[in-house]
Amino acid sequence: MPTIKFISHDGVETDVEAKAGDSVMSTAIDNGVSGIVADCGGACSCATCHCYVDEDWTEKTGEATDVELQMLDFVLDQKPNSRLSCQIVVADELDGLVIHLPASQI
Repeated sequence: MPTIKFISHDGVETDVEAKAGDSVMSTAIDNGVSGIVADCGGACSCATCHCYVDEDWTEKTGEATDVELQMLDFVLDQKPNSRLSCQIVVADELDGLVIHLPASQI
């Protein structure tokens, strides 16, 4: 199983095991990771699962779709590595993925 490291805005690290095929958002929710709100449940319609993909992982997680980019226009503190965690699908190749969480979702 791949492992994902979530790092809160204040530096607290949480390592969780993820299931390939699940989203990074559902992995966070299922493991009680604070900082992923996920109001829409993963429908890419609220942007409350905003995260920052660690720069070492941006290429491996792929690019945001047009719909995701439109939703990201509504987040606070958008950065070039901003993504919606509901749109990142866990794969074995993402073992060790590092996700940073914004302060705006606490």
